[in-house]
Amino acid sequence: MISKILDIPRIVLHVTSRYKHPHLLMNHPSIFNDVLGPVMRGPSSSHTAASWRIGTLAIQLLNAPLKEALIEFDEAGAWAPNYREQGTVMGMDGGLLGIDITDPRIIDSGPVAKEKDIAITYQVSRFPTDHPNTVRLTLLSTTGGRLVMVAVSLGGGMFETRMVNGHAIRMQGDYYELIGLAQSDVDIQGSIAPLATNGIQLNWSNNSLSTFIHFRQSTPFPNEFVEQFKGIPGIISVSKAEPILPIISGLQKPLPFTSYQELLAFNKEEQMSLGKLGMLYETCRSGLSESEVIKKMQHLINLIEASIATGLAGTHYEDRILHQQSHLIAEAENASKLPSDHLTNRIIENITAIMESKSGMEVIVAAPTAGGCGTLGGTIKAVTDARDTSEDAKTEAYFAAGLIGVFFALGPGFSAEAGGCQLETGAAASMAAAALTDLCGGTADQALAAASMALQNTIGLVCDPVADRVEVPCLGKNVTAGVNALAASTMALSGFNAVIPLDEVIETVKSVAASMPRSLCCTGLGGLAATETSGRLKAELAGRCGGC
Repeated sequence: MISKILDIPRIVLHVTSRYKHPHLLMNHPSIFNDVLGPVMRGPSSSHTAASWRIGTLAIQLLNAPLKEALIEFDEAGAWAPNYREQGTVMGMDGGLLGIDITDPRIIDSGPVAKEKDIAITYQVSRFPTDHPNTVRLTLLSTTGGRLVMVAVSLGGGMFETRMVNGHAIRMQGDYYELIGLAQSDVDIQGSIAPLATNGIQLNWSNNSLSTFIHFRQSTPFPNEFVEQFKGIPGIISVSKAEPILPIISGLQKPLPFTSYQELLAFNKEEQMSLGKLGMLYETCRSGLSESEVIKKMQHLINLIEASIATGLAGTHYEDRILHQQSHLIAEAENASKLPSDHLTNRIIENITAIMESKSGMEVIVAAPTAGGCGTLGGTIKAVTDARDTSEDAKTEAYFAAGLIGVFFALGPGFSAEAGGCQLETGAAASMAAAALTDLCGGTADQALAAASMALQNTIGLVCDPVADRVEVPCLGKNVTAGVNALAASTMALSGFNAVIPLDEVIETVKSVAASMPRSLCCTGLGGLAATETSGRLKAELAGRCGGC
């Protein structure tokens, strides 16, 4: 029963851990893992997609059918005031119930929970955290097993598991994982360590009650290995988890560059376009062939353009502020009412269509986040349609955008809860500016200059979604980001001076993010989210959809 879960003691023990330098466990960002994606339904990548991934990993580690779950958010964290409105419940329920994030059943998973006789409870609690997007899961299985897991959402759907059953751990869903709980006196050096061969990584932690053992590698663990591990004296339980992210880590080839300055030095000799540099980077980072990464990118492009078509056709979902508006652009254009030209109109139309697909719970690609998903795809499609661009050139433009996103992932990341909308639509504008420049035949230096100028225009942008829905002013910020990208690309291609190089601008954004008041970072407590109208709309929507 849930009451029993609530009675679980929160024991704090002295832990000796091999995770002394967690940054050494981190892999270089992948365009497909960290920047473009996930493919998802839901209003928010940091809330919905990351929660789905966290729930999916937790169920794997529970290693038995779920009976009950308690999901807790820290009262001082960013999720406490809006976890229902921004889709955290939707994503977490889907992950715990085994519903794929693109499955329409995830929108209302109640019938699935009822059919499986699973009780999931949410509450705001108080517990130590070091990230605004922290969640604690306590799961009980039908066989009496229990899992307590603490994880954080890092933005753009990325997550990290920080603790399992009181032991420090680092998991991001990009490896095959094998974990075991053992007696505190288990022989690590004599029995456990010899298993870590042929690319298998071993980490462990222990306290006075137990030892926690964590193996990971880039390929599935053979049954023989698992059985050998289970048979070691002192092992109490063993569970496995498969990768959740699209790119498995540990298979990468030597990277041509791992920082902005290394990119500049590398390309001084190579003189490649930014799109080709991005393609080369991801080919090496993923360990896949060039044809395979191109195929993956074209699949994402097809999904993005399908979300534009879906939005223009009209979407329907009750719990939203803005219903279909994308069709109004063409109507006003046909009536000669608009001051802008055809290209600008198509950018606004396309971006709006993607955002309407997102708010209608249709399938979208977070690029780089769900809150900023309209800018890149909407802008690129408008320009490629106007120029009758080849598929190859369009694909390379997306790789150019992805590479800019890699530098964001290396720096401040994409979490609006951690640093405002400059990390979402600001990043999207920078990525789109580079993509458009690459698309028009610009050099890598010009594409980087365009990315810098677009980002300079968004420093300090707050995140203040009205009524806790990722719609207002999110739509306007996406549209502004698209037009910003168009202007920055135009200036760069014309030879304008960006003055401040992109790496310094990204570092400035990171610094500004760290100094922004938390009330301006997607908490519903500041900016437009704190207006009287926002409060009224939130109450109206809660009444309309029964508190959903």
